[in-house]
Amino acid sequence: MCPLCPPHSSAYADLQQHCSEGVHRRPSPVSSYVPPPDYLDENEDLIKPKKLVNPVKASRSHQELHRELLSSCRRGGTGIETKPELQRVLESRKRDQLIRQRKEEVEAHRKISPLEAELLKRHRKLEELEQQQQQQQKENLKAPEFIKVREKLRRTSVHCEEEKDM
Repeated sequence: MCPLCPPHSSAYADLQQHCSEGVHRRPSPVSSYVPPPDYLDENEDLIKPKKLVNPVKASRSHQELHRELLSSCRRGGTGIETKPELQRVLESRKRDQLIRQRKEEVEAHRKISPLEAELLKRHRKLEELEQQQQQQQKENLKAPEFIKVREKLRRTSVHCEEEKDM
């Protein structure tokens, strides 16, 4: 406390006082024109102002981030990110390009050779023929008996005509 200054009675008076470590400074002419606030009176009926709490600084995530930054600075780190933004972007593009190339190589291995394509085509044709035969058999089972007999007669008559022609 400065010996030239009167004792301080409030926080406002502390702000008005310009003493720092025993060196007395004269108040600026602007501060002499500032009227003292109303709440300096010791009136108990008035509500005294309080400093508002900053919700960002009060949040737990902000406190943890601040603690982490302080600890990284103490360890001697220059910051969270050591690489420049351009270098990070170039590395990410290079990584994406490698992934695309690998996908294309895998697809190239998956391509079907002409022999495999022909085999698949023949296999599909056989399956279609089998399905058609199964459908005909189902239709034949549903058909009345006189139609079945008629078809048998046609087949035998066609057989007989072929034998005669030979």
